[in-house]
Parts: sequence; C-alpha cells; structure tokens
Amino acid sequence: MISPVLILTRKPFVKFSLPCPAEDGGVIEWLWWAPGDRLAHHRWLLFFQFGESDKSNIQEFKKLKFLLKDEHIQVGKFDCLSSPSICNKLYVYQPCLAVFKGKGTGDYEIHHGKKILYDIVAFAKESVNSHVITLGPQNFPDKEKEPWLVDFFAPWCPPCRALLPELRKASKHLYGQLKFGTLDCTVHEGLCNMHNIRAYPTTVVFNQSDVHEYEGHHSAEQILEFIEDLRNPSVLSLTPETFVELVQRRKREEIWMVDFYAPWCGPCQALMPEWKKMARMLNGLISVGSVDCQKYYSFCHQESVRGYPEIRLFPQKSNTAHHYYSYNGWHRDSYSLRGWALGYLPQLSVDLTPQSFTEKVLNGKDHWVIDFYAPWCGPCQNFAPEFEILARTVKGKVKAGKVDCQAYAQTCQTADIRAYPTIKFYPYQGTKKNVLGEYIDSRDAKGIADLLNEKLEAIQNKGKRKKSRNKDEL
Repeated sequence: MISPVLILTRKPFVKFSLPCPAEDGGVIEWLWWAPGDRLAHHRWLLFFQFGESDKSNIQEFKKLKFLLKDEHIQVGKFDCLSSPSICNKLYVYQPCLAVFKGKGTGDYEIHHGKKILYDIVAFAKESVNSHVITLGPQNFPDKEKEPWLVDFFAPWCPPCRALLPELRKASKHLYGQLKFGTLDCTVHEGLCNMHNIRAYPTTVVFNQSDVHEYEGHHSAEQILEFIEDLRNPSVLSLTPETFVELVQRRKREEIWMVDFYAPWCGPCQALMPEWKKMARMLNGLISVGSVDCQKYYSFCHQESVRGYPEIRLFPQKSNTAHHYYSYNGWHRDSYSLRGWALGYLPQLSVDLTPQSFTEKVLNGKDHWVIDFYAPWCGPCQNFAPEFEILARTVKGKVKAGKVDCQAYAQTCQTADIRAYPTIKFYPYQGTKKNVLGEYIDSRDAKGIADLLNEKLEAIQNKGKRKKSRNKDEL
C-alpha cells in the first residue's frame, strides 16, 4: 500500500479516497482540514499551490513521504486559491514549499533552493531540526526582549542561498540564547528599506536597542564566533583617551596588540574576524585592542599611522613607554598573528645544559616537561611560543625546560631523541627518573597540559593507594 499524501484546505472535515495513477494500483488518501489544527502539533512539509492546474509530481510525493518518515515529517498540499487569507498571512504569493516545525503556524521556514527531490529532502531534515523561521511584518523582532539574528536576503542571490544552511547549523548551537529569522527583501521591500539594507545577504543581530551587523565569512563557525564575541568581547575598542590610559600607561608586565583600521578598508574587513579569533586564542596572555582611524583620524595621524590595517605590538615596559613593534608578515590569519605575538612573551621555561638536565630533571624532586629542539628547525621555531603557553599553564605543577640538541647532542642522544621538536615528560615518583622519560605525541599547549594533568592525577592516586596498603600492613 502506498503511504498517504495529505491535501489541506479550510473546508469541513471530509475524507475520501481516489485511485492512484501508480501501476501497482495503490491508493492515495486525501484529507481536507483546517491547516491551523494540523500544523500546530505536527511536522509538515507543505506544498503551496494556486489552483488545480498547478500539480506536483505524485511519484515524487510518494518518495518524499518515505524519505522523511524517520524525521516524522508529514507531506501535504494546500491550495491558496481556496483560502487566500491564510497564504497572505504566511507571505506566500506564488507556488512554493515550506516546513512547519510542529510548534504552530508561526514557526515555519520557506524553501528557496532547487525544487528537486533530494534538495527538498535535505532542506526538510535541516529545517525541522534547526530553529530558523521565516519573518514578515507581523512577527519581525521590533522591541523584543530576546535577542534575534535576522538575515535580510533575496532568493535570487547565490550567496544568500549558500548562507541559509549555515544559519540553520548555527541556530542549533544557540537554541534558547538567540532566535534566528530570515526576511525576504523581494517580498518585504519596505521593511528592508526601513533597516537601510543595501546589499544581500545582510545579517544583523538585534538586542533590544543595540544593533550589530555581521561582517564575517558566511559559515556557521564564524557566525558562532561573532555571537561569542558580542557576549564576551575579546577585542577592546579603543578611543584616544583609553589608548593613552591602557596602552601607553600599561603596567610594567602588560603586553598589548593594537589594530589601527578604517571601516571602509577591504583588507581591514578581512582581518577583523581573524583579529578577534587571535584575541580569543591569546586568552588574556596579551591584551588586544583596535582603533577606528576613520573616527579618530587626527589621533591616528598623530601616532604616525600611514596605512590600514596597521598592527602594532607594545611589549612589556622598559625605559621607552612608546616603543612598539610593527607586524610586517605576509599572512594575516589568526595563527600567524598569534605566533608572532607570543614571540614577545618573556621566556618562562628554563634553558638546560647537560649538567642542569642531570641535576634538576633526572635527580631532582620536581615533575618536568622538556622540549628537545634544534635552533635551525622550522617546526621547533613554530612550537616555541606554544611551549611558553604550556609553561604558563602548568606553572606550579610541572616545570618546563628546553634542551638545545645542536649544542648538546650527547644529552639528546642519551635521551633517544630522533626528531625535532620532541616533547618528553619526566615525572618524579620518589626515585631517580629514567633518562628516556615519557614521550608526548602532541604539539598543542592545551592538549599537552590536559595530558600532564591526567598523568599527575594518576601518580597522586597511585601514591594514595600505596599509603593505604602500608597502613593496612601495620
């Protein structure tokens, strides 16, 4: 028996069967019912048509019903000519299809992709499991207490269509924290003009009286980063006054990175998401700010800023308070900028000689993590800033040391070092440590720190069990 397909209108409840044109002689069940009752509590993929002449492929309908069965999505049609007021209320003015998510007639999303089977299936599955809804004048977030992300778009615009699935992904991560909606500017031109929309897509976060326009790449990951940055700004917007107070008069041990930019500058716009990502990755080790040189042109001119973006690092204070380093690297991605900045952190790890390696590491009573490196080795140079972050992360629990394998080849050979950099852990467990140590297969500071903490916990538990056994024997 063929799975039923439902037809929805506002007519009173009437149920009847018609023969299906399928070769197997199956029957399609047609149900006439008020859509509000049906859509309030069930998931639907609904085809809106205008009159009997607008017929969808029955065979495709049957496939949809089967393909969407696991998501508990019912499939149906609604003739807008039978009740124009309902379609007008939903802003449906031409044949289309929409997903209703089972939370009432207001919680729906219109499909703007290709009208082919597997595109429709992908849309339906994505839509019911995400939290993006179609907006219009009646439900547009005007003075809502809850924050909204609104995507102003046009269906004919390819980047707009590419952004929609990314919005669905992002909405799942932010459910209960931020609402997501889309507004079709070809249908609601007046509303888009009211918000001064001049390009598509334009994505805006409305948080009561605050309005923030998204300027990053069209990906779920970067949208999530943008929202996180609105909540917990990683980059401080500096005025001339706060620049003097926080940067020029910084504490002796503070380091600052500042981006002097202009909003109209293309490379500045490309840098901004990377700059914010870099700030989050630095995680307070270095303070990060930005100065809008369009707004504070005289100040930037006074600071000898001649081009945008101008990236400057203000190191820990010496005798020259205004001393800084300019970034001249080719790459302006977050990892390159972070690596460059970390190079100016004062070294917390200890440079070891063969004698100090034996005395402090092998014979000492501290836990040690050692970076065996060679000065000419590129990966070693890239890892060096990461090792300094590790040294700061495990400070007080594990000491961090470095051994130059070019200068002290014999020590590295004894420790069985065959590649650079090699990271080894030397835990103290009451006796002299093994020169081979414990190899750590990671180049990520957080990953290594987590691993070291696990090992320390295991050592501590082992010590407790040993004490407990000794007590029992007594």
